[in-house]
Amino acid sequence: MALAITISPVPASAQPEPPALPSVLPSSAGGSETYIVTLADKPLATYEGGVAGIAGTKPGKGNKVDVGTANAQRYRSHLTDKHTKVARSVGAKALRSNSVASNSFVAELTRAQAVKLLVTGGVLSVVPDRLLKTTDDRNSVDFLGLSGRRGVWSKLGGTANAGKGVVVGVIDTGVWPESASFTAPALDATAPTAADPYRPYRQGAATVMHKSDGGTFTGTCQTGEQFAVTLCNEKVISARYFGDGWLRRVPAEKRKDYVSPRDAQGHGTHTASTAAGNTAVPVTEQGVNFGEISGVAPGAAIAVYKALWQGIDDDTTGGQTSDIVAAIDQAVADGVDVINYSVGGGTESWPDDPIQLAFLNAAAAGIFVSASAGNSGPDASTMDNTVPWAMTVGASTVAPYPASVELGNGARLNGTSTTVAAAFGPKPLIASRAAKAASADDTEADNCMTGSLDPAKVAGKVVVCLRGVIARPIKSAEVNRAGGVGMVLANPSDQDLSGDLHSVPTVHINSPDTQAVLDYAATAGAQVTLLPTGPTMPYPQVAAFSSRGPSERHPDLLKPDIAAPGVAILAAVAPPGAEGKNFDFYSGTSMAAPHIAGMAALYLAKYPDWSPARVKSAMMTTTFPTKTATGKRTSDVFAQGAGHVDPAKMLNPGLVYDASEQDWLGYLEGLGVRTGSGVKPIQGSDLNYPSIGVGKLFGTRTVTRKVTAVTPGVYHATVDLPGLKVKVSPSTLRFKKAGETKQFTVTMELKTAPAGVPTIGSLTWHGGGTVVRSPIVVTPQSVLAPTEVRGTGAAGSVSFEVTPALKKLPINTYGMVSGPLTPGTVNVTDVWGKDFPVTVAKGTKAVEFTARADNPQAEVAMIVFRVVNGSLVFHDWTVSGNDVRLTFARPEPGLYQMTILTLADLPGTTETPFKVQANLVTGQGGVGKLTVSPKNPKVTPGAPLTVTAKWSAVPAGRHTGYIEYPNGAGTIISVN
Repeated sequence: MALAITISPVPASAQPEPPALPSVLPSSAGGSETYIVTLADKPLATYEGGVAGIAGTKPGKGNKVDVGTANAQRYRSHLTDKHTKVARSVGAKALRSNSVASNSFVAELTRAQAVKLLVTGGVLSVVPDRLLKTTDDRNSVDFLGLSGRRGVWSKLGGTANAGKGVVVGVIDTGVWPESASFTAPALDATAPTAADPYRPYRQGAATVMHKSDGGTFTGTCQTGEQFAVTLCNEKVISARYFGDGWLRRVPAEKRKDYVSPRDAQGHGTHTASTAAGNTAVPVTEQGVNFGEISGVAPGAAIAVYKALWQGIDDDTTGGQTSDIVAAIDQAVADGVDVINYSVGGGTESWPDDPIQLAFLNAAAAGIFVSASAGNSGPDASTMDNTVPWAMTVGASTVAPYPASVELGNGARLNGTSTTVAAAFGPKPLIASRAAKAASADDTEADNCMTGSLDPAKVAGKVVVCLRGVIARPIKSAEVNRAGGVGMVLANPSDQDLSGDLHSVPTVHINSPDTQAVLDYAATAGAQVTLLPTGPTMPYPQVAAFSSRGPSERHPDLLKPDIAAPGVAILAAVAPPGAEGKNFDFYSGTSMAAPHIAGMAALYLAKYPDWSPARVKSAMMTTTFPTKTATGKRTSDVFAQGAGHVDPAKMLNPGLVYDASEQDWLGYLEGLGVRTGSGVKPIQGSDLNYPSIGVGKLFGTRTVTRKVTAVTPGVYHATVDLPGLKVKVSPSTLRFKKAGETKQFTVTMELKTAPAGVPTIGSLTWHGGGTVVRSPIVVTPQSVLAPTEVRGTGAAGSVSFEVTPALKKLPINTYGMVSGPLTPGTVNVTDVWGKDFPVTVAKGTKAVEFTARADNPQAEVAMIVFRVVNGSLVFHDWTVSGNDVRLTFARPEPGLYQMTILTLADLPGTTETPFKVQANLVTGQGGVGKLTVSPKNPKVTPGAPLTVTAKWSAVPAGRHTGYIEYPNGAGTIISVN
């Protein structure tokens, strides 16, 4: 179940407190909020029949969905009618319907209506319409080996054929169509000739392009603010915008964008030109000649789907889920071949999130989806877009622009710069805090925020500015405004270095050199010289900002999938969002994803009937390892995934791991997602994926895979997985012809690998003149035990089975704990429910949330949220009942919120009284006594034993304890 609500958080408190007033409601009337409701019935892209009188609309292998057929139109009407009925069942109205890639509708709902829909048959998910954000050799195409006489483009017949016949759909902030990266002949009504079959042309108001896969793309050039139909051409063949949700949410005075496909920010222009912009585009910015740039697939066409928008501040900038789903739906209907999605949320999306489900149906319809992993690294488990049907892309470095900072004391600090072409200096040096304006505070000055520097102190000097809070080029703009002549941009902690285009000559340096330059800047007469030289840094490295795994939503799936260039990528931008520049250096996984999207276009131009899973497999199994800061090869699969993409090798993968909609639906069912498909669940580890992941390896585990030959031959398997005994059966595969598929198993048995720590290795098939490598990551477990046991009475016991994986099994107990009972009332008209904040301290072993109606016949429902970056994010929920409870072992510390609702008051009553309780089990305190026997048992790994938990002197009321095993694993015990 996916639910994530964004509202104003309630104040922090150690225990639940009754709210003085109902919780803060959104501005919309009646306490409602916009939701996306996804139904279980298949959309057009995957519908195979079943409704009387309507044949299936799912496209055949190698084809895209045709929305113009009579059956497609009838089925679309059928779904829309169903949307209307489901919305009406809770007294709501469907504001917008999606039916091609997503069977969903948008509606204004109260929280109570949302809960009712969640338990309505045929409803897959109910998700609030949240605001999502873009994820922000020196020439990446040269570094990737695309250019040159022996490059990939040459092997594909030249740049004009690199991606020809393929349409890349870009869901982003729009496009700046006047950019040189998109220059192309105008569209006309002349149909293409046999000599040029993929040339797009106009057919009335539509743009039509016959594609290499035999299908037809049909789009349009949607007019709007400063965007005429003539701005589309043979490169940007279609442009649409989707902003119903954003325009409803953001009033006109808070917008800073064009209500049209035109890009005000620059992000969408950058990603589109990176994926499929023109080749050999000359770039000169701020007097520096940067040579020529190119898109990865210069022969491909671009279809723009603007669904992200620029507001006046961060709170109003981004894209609503409903608009993004609508854009995906239209992209599939139009017939794109590839979708680039450089967008993400603040937390990892649930697998049944409407965007991720729309991408499932897009992939099932043959569309390759490249998605950015996120920019929240290097912390673990910070990714988004982690579903198996999308390629999750991390960001790597390319050859940097070396530069250095020479201090007046002789010290030289190495960094990077694109704005220092010759020695600059010596110049006076000053730290930004020492130059702060009277109206600024220290933090504003440290970060060189707009208006924070005093011109009287800055004039003629080079200023040291810390990285953070605002965009890096804004800092140099502030230095320039205050009369500064240069900037040293300094990382306050260990981070990547970016070659941005700045308003003044700038060198970007890293910690710990930051402290050295700040200390020196504080000395009298400090001077500095900025130099365009410095040592070469090892590359490619995974950028520090690139979000890391493991995935918390997909424990048996290794994510990210792959790494691609995403640091200091030079591409086209929108001048209004780039201080008048036409090109700029951007960094982020947003820049990495379009590299993969472009390479998918290259692949599909050569192999137009290949499935998205095959293309993904070909890229993932032919990678090479990224490097550490010291130049050594890295094995950090949670940073690089399978490794760094290698375009030269990806076109000859030898074997591929294929997958289809049935596999993905079985995977979802295995995760507990009710798809309504009737597909049998499979374990995540058994999904036919190019990597192997086992989130919890206990004793022995066998996984199954199937490979299809691209190159016939005899393939032999080798495995490297330290601390485990591994057997591949059969270990030799013989393929007589291309297209032949064979199955094998991999059995992993725990030996000496440490418990609770991921063990990393690989499976490699050698044959057919190729090397087919799949990374493996398994996490051995210390114990197999129930997550929760229950008991009753002031004294008693409960026995349960525990199976150890280790030779020693010490068991500790914590609790019993009982938090105070906090009364409250709720009624059916409290559409937003009643909220109770709870603060969970660091080190808490377990927490149990309880809500109990005073009347045994009354019912309440409970939703638990976490406050993340100031917003409420869904954590878990219960269906309606008299006594509802939720337990969490080893919860993340921070602020939580219990929200209590009722779906009906008892007859003759207008209120439902209840009491809430939060039991926080820590290492101290508690009442009564909790013991376990045996406490230090003699064990044999893999052999189960019986453990008995006993409690005594426990007062009336619900009490909670925790039974802890090695590596932090444990069992929650709830009594009464």
